[in-house]
Amino acid sequence: MMLEGRVAVVTGGGRGIGREHSLELARHGARVLVNDPGVGVHGEQADERPADAVVDEITAAGGVAIADHSSVTDWQSCRAMVQRAVDELGALDIVVNNAGIVRDRMITSMNEDDFDTVLAVHLKGTFSMTKHACDHWRALGKAGVATRGRIVNTTSGSGMYGNVGQSAYGAAKAAIANLTIVTALEMRRYGVTANAISPVAATRMTATAGAAADGPATWHRMEPGNSSPVVAYLASDASDWLTGQVLRIEGNVVRRAHGWDLEPGELRSASGERFDAGELDDGLRRLYGTLPAGLDAAATLGIS
Repeated sequence: MMLEGRVAVVTGGGRGIGREHSLELARHGARVLVNDPGVGVHGEQADERPADAVVDEITAAGGVAIADHSSVTDWQSCRAMVQRAVDELGALDIVVNNAGIVRDRMITSMNEDDFDTVLAVHLKGTFSMTKHACDHWRALGKAGVATRGRIVNTTSGSGMYGNVGQSAYGAAKAAIANLTIVTALEMRRYGVTANAISPVAATRMTATAGAAADGPATWHRMEPGNSSPVVAYLASDASDWLTGQVLRIEGNVVRRAHGWDLEPGELRSASGERFDAGELDDGLRRLYGTLPAGLDAAATLGIS
């Protein structure tokens, strides 16, 4: 019961990974606002209310939860979720930004609406919830109230490494990783931590990309709930030492992800001043280890 007495908001909490997060947080004692507008995997309208079903599961197990059916793309709805958590559940301690859709297209097939809609759900939704939660925690801090805010964002391998057909999704997820770092830097003074997970799991979204589990032998590794214990830990007081991090979770393995690291070796201009464009071809080929046949590998252009 590491989250007993804590209040969490989980966006996209009605299905898949989000549902598992909601249930896991509740199992550890958190009161949970389960947000899910019930849209389809591409963001299309659907007559479904999965948040209600998750709330029913939590309350049937003796927990406390309320459902919210608004969209994280709406700025005021995100503000209202923060206020609902405070008014109806007594506080706001944890925000898990999980809501997402996919509209995979090659760049040459992507249209403006697809791009804007994907970024609105993933990136704007994550920022909006983060913004309003941080406003709340900052106000408490300014009033002398100790805060223990926790933000857990959701990035992905597509955002970290790229993936064909996911220019919008990957761009949003890469931005979320950076937003996590910025949030951690800005909110540390108020006792708030911000971390992100990159879960490998079979969900409705990965199924559209052909990445769903392919049988019993691999299902456990791709179980949507595998990352939820990590989320519960990051939401707890015990994780107050950890912030601004991205954790990659695959099955029962957790790995720490680094950002853009500079590789060993560098290229310096021959003049010691600004580069001449003509010297860059040989120099960059040496830097990348792709010298054309016949060039002297020992030749130097300031590479060390």
